[in-house]
Amino acid sequence: MHGGYRRSVELRTLRYLVAVAEELHFGRAAHRLHMSQPALSRAIRRLEAELGARLLTRSPAGVLLTPAGATLLDEARALLDRADLIRTRVGAAAGRATLTVGILGDSTDPGTTRLAAAFGRAHPGVDIRIRDTDLTDPTCGLRAGLVDVALTRAPFDETALTVRELRADRVGVVLRADDPLARRPHLRLADLADRRWFQFPPGTDPHWQSYWNGGEPREGPVVRVVQECLQAVLWTGIIGLTPLGHDLPADLAVVPLLDLPPSRVVAAWNETDPNPLIRAFVEAATAAYAHGAP
Repeated sequence: MHGGYRRSVELRTLRYLVAVAEELHFGRAAHRLHMSQPALSRAIRRLEAELGARLLTRSPAGVLLTPAGATLLDEARALLDRADLIRTRVGAAAGRATLTVGILGDSTDPGTTRLAAAFGRAHPGVDIRIRDTDLTDPTCGLRAGLVDVALTRAPFDETALTVRELRADRVGVVLRADDPLARRPHLRLADLADRRWFQFPPGTDPHWQSYWNGGEPREGPVVRVVQECLQAVLWTGIIGLTPLGHDLPADLAVVPLLDLPPSRVVAAWNETDPNPLIRAFVEAATAAYAHGAP
């Protein structure tokens, strides 16, 4: 501490930490944040110096959170959620047209890309805010008022929500490439009965947890984001499920699963929300995802 004064932690730096923690890789996090990797590394080092604690451990295999980093991650997510909510409410009070969109999973989905372009052309004066969310809340913060509309995947508790299906994707099993099951042309849930699966934290929507565990109680490590799922498969040999068509590291394989219903990509919003921009957004999403439907 210099001169008896320690600088307060900036929200921007907390966003950097969340990105690194979710990607478990500085390069991917830098790409997501639209900044250089050296600049991101310097920002995290400054944060560690300001807090007087090591937050991350770095290795050739990737990045892991220290206990101090995991504690800060939970606090950072809560602070950032609150800051986003304040900004949205202030903007609404000032009369600016804003729409906050929650996105769960892969924001590079071609449907999302087409939607962003189409909605931007049709509504150039609308301030769009994007909230990337982890796997613990499939509604992306709808119930907490953090977003106006969510692009996510069902199933989840739809009480007081309106849900429109945009696309249905077949699901596969994620395995290590050297797993004997990876050589199979397809699998059934019965083939996976003795395997460990990744789990979501306590409090996660039970419909969501059940679907991604194949409808049965499972045991395995707790994960929050996609990269944690993939790293758990790679390092521990557990299994998980994923929509087909996603690019994965070379050391992992996906085998189609025959007896699980497709994963539904949906738009969801609070059924009592009168915001006309939500309806316009959902109509644009319906068209954008239908255009490229397999």
